[in-house]
Amino acid sequence: MPRKACIRGTRITVSAVMDNVAAGVSREEILRSYPTLKEADIDAALAYAAELAREGTVDLPLEIKA
Repeated sequence: MPRKACIRGTRITVSAVMDNVAAGVSREEILRSYPTLKEADIDAALAYAAELAREGTVDLPLEIKA
């Protein structure tokens, strides 16, 4: 089973942080939800996601609205 990238020193996944950012959750709310996170951790998660985006492409599911 592949490992998921976590924020250093925590078990909080980068994807959990990115899901919150993508959903429009404020940094303040993310930090309240994950008290062990620091502002720099959110910045690091964003930088990591940006690096992954530069590395290649990922097929995303289409969102179909009825």
